[in-house]
Amino acid sequence: MQTGNLSIHSENILPIIKKWLYSDQDIFVRELISNGVDAITKLKKLTDMGEADCAIDSNPYAIHVRVDKENKQIIFEDNGIGMTEDEVKEYINQIAFSGASAFLEKYKDENTSEIIGHFGLGFYSSFMVAQKVQIDTLSFRPGAAPVRWLCEGGIEYSMSSSEKSTRGTTITLYVSEEGEEFLDEFKLKGIITKHCGFMPVPIYLENMAEKDKDDKPADDTKAPEPLNDTHPLWLKPASECTDDEYKAFYQKVFMDFKPPLFWIHLNMDYPFRLKGILYFPSLKHDPEYMEGQVKLYNNQVYIADNIKEVIPEYLLLLKGVMDCPDLPLNVSRSFLQNDSTVKQMSGYISRKVADKLNGLFKKDRDTYNGYWEDISPFIKYGCIKERDFYDKLKGSILYKTIDGRFMTLEELLADEKTGKTVYYVTDAQLQGQYINMFNEQGLMAVELTTRLDNPFISYLETYEPEVKFSRIDSDLTDALKADGGENSETTEESADKLQAYFRKLIDNEKLTVKTQPLKSEGVSAVMLLSEQSRRMQEMSKMFGGGQMPPGMFEEELTLVLNSNHSLVKMFKDMQAASEGDNSRERDTELIALQLYDLAMLSHKPLPNEQMKRFVERSNRLMEMIAAR
Repeated sequence: MQTGNLSIHSENILPIIKKWLYSDQDIFVRELISNGVDAITKLKKLTDMGEADCAIDSNPYAIHVRVDKENKQIIFEDNGIGMTEDEVKEYINQIAFSGASAFLEKYKDENTSEIIGHFGLGFYSSFMVAQKVQIDTLSFRPGAAPVRWLCEGGIEYSMSSSEKSTRGTTITLYVSEEGEEFLDEFKLKGIITKHCGFMPVPIYLENMAEKDKDDKPADDTKAPEPLNDTHPLWLKPASECTDDEYKAFYQKVFMDFKPPLFWIHLNMDYPFRLKGILYFPSLKHDPEYMEGQVKLYNNQVYIADNIKEVIPEYLLLLKGVMDCPDLPLNVSRSFLQNDSTVKQMSGYISRKVADKLNGLFKKDRDTYNGYWEDISPFIKYGCIKERDFYDKLKGSILYKTIDGRFMTLEELLADEKTGKTVYYVTDAQLQGQYINMFNEQGLMAVELTTRLDNPFISYLETYEPEVKFSRIDSDLTDALKADGGENSETTEESADKLQAYFRKLIDNEKLTVKTQPLKSEGVSAVMLLSEQSRRMQEMSKMFGGGQMPPGMFEEELTLVLNSNHSLVKMFKDMQAASEGDNSRERDTELIALQLYDLAMLSHKPLPNEQMKRFVERSNRLMEMIAAR
């Protein structure tokens, strides 16, 4: 038996390893299985190059993970390249050494891109859950002797002869008390499925306790199924994939039984390698409630979900898988932020998504229209986050009109009645009176009903400065006004008097009151809130919370009385005749308050006390009418 101390090639590397490893304890499963995949991949490559002669018919390439809860052991076994005694000393005893790096350097002129393991460093993740680790290995080389390596968690190890008789490596973890949770078969299965679900070598999980209970003859036992898919769909050419395969893969990976709308198959070989599939799920809700998931892999080895340095942030609202062999398995965020390949990759993905959407818009507008309400939050969010994305897609952005049509901004602006202003509604029920007024005059308005729409139109106005968005209750377009503009009978003095009357009655010195003949004779009064005032209020609610001083963004309300409406005419007559008559003045106030509340009801829900007074006043007015 040989004994010795581990050789450390980098100063203070053990604290660095510990910090990295303990950030995600279950990573040891990925690392040890990756090592096995790497060993098998190397053997395949050497066999293809004629440097190895290994029959696999009786021993097909596979990785077996065995869990023995009773003896507190987890065993990882591969039938790959194996190691000689000298290789164990080189790859295991010298911690910072990477077996994959040496292999790639030796065979750099061959196609060895699928070699991904980091045997030296990754192997030591086993000590996160094990108090003792044992390696039994036998090299594929003829005449090689089996080797056993044993270490109990410090820097001391022992090496001796092993009883292993088959090619490959077996790693036995003697699990510590802190790692006993990983002896649970279902937990271990979940970890393998998550991190290794698409590795290119079959992976089998075996519960040793169940095996001991099984007394069936070997002929009757059912062949076990691997936990992983060794040939994931993203590796196939898009031309060979069917819609059913795409949907089945989506359901399997994301456990989403609602089929995706459509998808994009990514395949790039230069200047970087990237394969993957991005799916568009239903996205009808606000982005903050959306749960997209883009899984990142390196040669079929899972790295992480939703790495925004690689994938544009707005694309994280989608679901998908991407395999990027040019990215290392373990990499810092600072590296990703400064790497030129990563930036190219992000731009490529964004361009492919925009091309897909533009192509669908041009080739099948009806289908695209049907998708719009599902995909619009993603597109709007992307436009806000990245100007280039907006520039690529601005011709394919749609708006749903109040009569149910889907139109582009260019199509909306072609309406001569509204010019460069796009009117919109945020609540069709609450703003129903304004919608009726628009419908009567054949005017166009669009629905913008999510909280994302307010920042979206603000950003869009900066991109398209000649375009203005205005909520349907923020202003009266000329098309709603009757001929004559302001009522010619309303003098400046009487207008000031009317405004002063309402301000005193409502107790609001900031209220603006106007008299205007409207084409809709059924509307007695409307309440307008300027677009700028409303947006500032919404921004203060969204970003300021309770930090804004009270009254900083007060409502700039304008009460417009329709001088063509009989109730308004009656009110003005009553107001003129009631001066000095207390009884008539009270009746006039009733009508004025009712006009105000009717206008306010079409603007927003009344507060409890105001609604209570409105109902009581309505009852009183009906009693007065009945008494006559």
